[in-house]
Amino acid sequence: MPRPVTLFTGQWADLPLDTIAKKARDWGFDGLELACWGDHFDVSRALSDDGYCQGRRDLLAKHGLKVFAISNHLVGQAVCDRIDERHKSIIPPHVWGDGNPDGVHARAAKEMQDTARAAAKLGVKVVPGFTGSSIWPLLYSFPPVPDAWIDAGFDGRRPAFGFNFDPSHFGYQGVDYAAFVERFADRIYHVHMKDVWWSESPTPSGVFGGHLAFGHPDRFWEFRSLGRGRIDFESIIRRLNAARYEGPLSIEWEDIGMDREHGAKEACAFVRSIDFPPARGAFDAAFARE
Repeated sequence: MPRPVTLFTGQWADLPLDTIAKKARDWGFDGLELACWGDHFDVSRALSDDGYCQGRRDLLAKHGLKVFAISNHLVGQAVCDRIDERHKSIIPPHVWGDGNPDGVHARAAKEMQDTARAAAKLGVKVVPGFTGSSIWPLLYSFPPVPDAWIDAGFDGRRPAFGFNFDPSHFGYQGVDYAAFVERFADRIYHVHMKDVWWSESPTPSGVFGGHLAFGHPDRFWEFRSLGRGRIDFESIIRRLNAARYEGPLSIEWEDIGMDREHGAKEACAFVRSIDFPPARGAFDAAFARE
């Protein structure tokens, strides 16, 4: 059975859920990965209003769609980050509070716990999101960074904690994204299908962009609509098959140079064209001798 193809609604939160659901159905999607911003999914209402989750399901069912995941990336970013004024623009006022970092961390962690509880009420088992990072500012190790600081940033291996695999961020940094699936096969809980282009030659800005906006001609990399970048999706599908991943392939669509509705429709068709089920036996089994 083919894996469901879904659309992450984070880049469509300016549209009411009913509007994007109708569009997603027309573009050929099986369901949605609902973002916890815009009017797509309200964590607080899901926990306090017994009819809210059923209402979300009914709305999607009206358009022939299902919900496969609830995503709260923006709040999740504030769980482990070193908090500064930038976070105020991406998290809800009740999480920001007075902006005191300790308080923001605590409220963000509680909001993510509540998101998991809300997802359970909706009948969803996967909650993708960011974690933020206390060690990201230490990426370049000068002045020298003690190993203990880095180790502390990776503490904890809870069974419930896994990966929302996204190959795009690996690709432009030169990381083997297919090998990542193989290495962490038992921790791939959800998959974002997202493409990216990167330059084959040096650029004035380098890998991390030199603070240039998306679309600037001097950038080293740009997100692209599915099939128009440099990610080898066949290698990913083969690794996902080997890992026995049967969850959705959720399209996180971003492309600064393309109309997003055109892109979403073509991306859905692309993902269906490159997905294939694993083999059920050896291709030459018919010739096996006793």
